[in-house]
Amino acid sequence: MFYKDERLALFIDGSNLYAAAKALGFDIDYKLLRQEFMRRGKLLRAFYYTALLENDDYSPIRPLVDWLHYNGFTMVTKPAKEYTDSQGRRKVKGNMDIELTVNAMELAPRVDHIVLFSGDGDFRPLVESLQRQGVRVSVVSTIRSQPPMIADELRRQADNFIELDELREVIGRPPREPRLEREDLSVDVK
Repeated sequence: MFYKDERLALFIDGSNLYAAAKALGFDIDYKLLRQEFMRRGKLLRAFYYTALLENDDYSPIRPLVDWLHYNGFTMVTKPAKEYTDSQGRRKVKGNMDIELTVNAMELAPRVDHIVLFSGDGDFRPLVESLQRQGVRVSVVSTIRSQPPMIADELRRQADNFIELDELREVIGRPPREPRLEREDLSVDVK
């Protein structure tokens, strides 16, 4: 439930939202996402959180980060930490929970409603604290994937759960046409 005159802020856990949308089989159009929530209330801020591999020459997420930064999103990034696990596999760690939590707590006195795009159960205490401060909290994730991408305790704590799959028609990017191979372009003329 949204009210036209309420002050809104979006908090997007980038990797979590990406994983949920991928599990549902669609890509998010962030311009449409921002427009949708501007329509639902007075959008004060749209935060996007992600860790970046700084030592790579090219990061696949860099174009998205740059686009979001130039198109009205407040970007919160930090370098991801790279390590080797006990089986010798290269792993990347880049948790943004603390940054998101601190920003949400700082902004709480200035907003009426926070929309959290994450299914991470670690955010349940944050949601509970925001509610004690009088802020309504909606959580966007999915229960339609296998396994569900939202922790049950987070979904129960939220004032409102928004099923990401139900936003597909509003914020989903149209599927890209597959590129035609050279031989697919040939025309058989007789």
